[in-house]
Amino acid sequence: MPDYKAPLREIKFVFNELLDCDRHYRSLNGCEELSPELFDAIVDSASKFAENVVAPLNRSGDEQGCHFDKGSVTTPLGFKEAFEQYAAGGWQGLSVPCEDGGQGLPGSCSALVNELIGSSNYAWSMIGGLAHAPISLLLAAGADEQKKTWLPKLLSGTWAGTMCLTEAHCGSDVGLVRTCATANADGSYNITGSKIFISGGEQDITENIIHTVLARVEGAPPGTKGISLFVVPKILLEKDGSLGQRNNVSCGSIENKMGLKGSPTCVLNFDGATGYLLGEENGGLEIMFNIMNTARMGTAQQGVSIGEASFQGALTYARERLQMRSLSGKKNPDGPADPIIVHPDVRRMLMTQKALNEGSRAFIYWLAFMVDQTKYGAEEEAKIADDLLSFLTPIAKAFCTETGFEVTNLGLQVFGGHGYIRENGMEQLVRDARIAMLYEGTTGIQSLDLLGRKVMGSGGKLLANFTKLVHKFCTANADNEAMAEFTVPLAALNKQWGDLTTQIGTSAMNNAEEVGAASVDYAMFSGYVTLAYLWAKMALIAQQKMVEQDEGAEFYKSKLTTARFYYARILPRTSAHAQAALGGADTMMALSEDEFAF
Repeated sequence: MPDYKAPLREIKFVFNELLDCDRHYRSLNGCEELSPELFDAIVDSASKFAENVVAPLNRSGDEQGCHFDKGSVTTPLGFKEAFEQYAAGGWQGLSVPCEDGGQGLPGSCSALVNELIGSSNYAWSMIGGLAHAPISLLLAAGADEQKKTWLPKLLSGTWAGTMCLTEAHCGSDVGLVRTCATANADGSYNITGSKIFISGGEQDITENIIHTVLARVEGAPPGTKGISLFVVPKILLEKDGSLGQRNNVSCGSIENKMGLKGSPTCVLNFDGATGYLLGEENGGLEIMFNIMNTARMGTAQQGVSIGEASFQGALTYARERLQMRSLSGKKNPDGPADPIIVHPDVRRMLMTQKALNEGSRAFIYWLAFMVDQTKYGAEEEAKIADDLLSFLTPIAKAFCTETGFEVTNLGLQVFGGHGYIRENGMEQLVRDARIAMLYEGTTGIQSLDLLGRKVMGSGGKLLANFTKLVHKFCTANADNEAMAEFTVPLAALNKQWGDLTTQIGTSAMNNAEEVGAASVDYAMFSGYVTLAYLWAKMALIAQQKMVEQDEGAEFYKSKLTTARFYYARILPRTSAHAQAALGGADTMMALSEDEFAF
């Protein structure tokens, strides 16, 4: 398993230089006390915890996996102790308001911590990550008494949590949920039904688990209008808040999965379990939307996290592995062969990993800053940020998970046959990364949301909000000859984006299937252009820094070189995606179901 080292220079470049976090945090209401010194302390502490406590459990967690026996789940050795350290460090409540028992820091700080922990041990990160669902939902819709009852132990890490949506017959189509809720005289409800794919639904790490469950109250309207949200604890509480008897919630089994073997994915059976309504009856989905963007961004970041781990492993191996000689002459004349990093095809893979991962990291943290603005910014800035988030979040979730998986696959490929065997840890990263394209809505669902709801549904306004930013950047740098290699192709793609949207929209007027047929290619086109915008901004900073100072010149040279690689070698993918998006629905819908088989 590759040794993980937190990419602090990269992260601080994005936060400090690309996004100007000092100015950003000072502009937020209630976050002025987040000084550069405090920010650095958070980064350094989180990196040490990720490197020294969590990362060493990654390989062993995968080898041991989770074990199920008569309703109980045993997690890998060391997971419980590591989580106790995490909880004691106060990480669980980092971005929860102070008045609710947290530390009151902006969500972008938690996003940073999540990257480090996700890179070091994706499976372990699920323990604390899933607790954020009930925490966020209680903050959004919980009554004062509910917050008082459930939040303190969730924030302290004494209890964990889950989000229970999926049932065997329905995944993202939650309007088909059958789990039912029957009201009791005391205001509680009896919850009956089964949920599947519940991460952390049962475990031996915390003394209680707080499930947040979508269910349908008896007599509720059909479809999404009749969905309610409930808090269902694994163990009920006595009047004094102490743990009481076991609730009627049981784990029927855990899934035998491709990856994330250290994280138990459970079938949960609710047999008249006692639950407590959050918000109003039939208002469950409205409450859920409060955390949807954050959940999708968190999944997008998982693509970056595992991609970083894979890149680090591939880079180390490429520097050490000796094989063949460079075509341009010996680079390691005293050795039997040259290190494979000198070969162009290995460089192609490493540079692709580097360009996609660093660009996606900038993308994710930019979105995290927008979330900060929606919560703590002035009204006008908050509205602008909210509109951009609505448009960019499905792009990030689809694109960063797809390219994150590409990055991990390339890492394995750099190792050759040694990547395919377990002992080097690269194949685990591939297995672990694969789920991110499925979590929180598949790539297809995100793409349809982007093109159908966000772009077409807004009459193009949400798209225009972003393309105006790109246009403004290109115009501002039109006289900068050094930036022409970036701004000229970026401006052309920005215009093509609008033209492509118009063409798809025109076709959809005659056949609604055109939107679904074009959506994934449209989302990937959008992702590559979005990263091109961010790489152009990073290239501008690098150029300026290389002129202004000698210190760190190699870092900025690397940034500029990577930007050029992205534009020359990766950005041309947009042409294929644009052409495919206009390929028409008939090419995929013409066959009858029977004609698929012969």
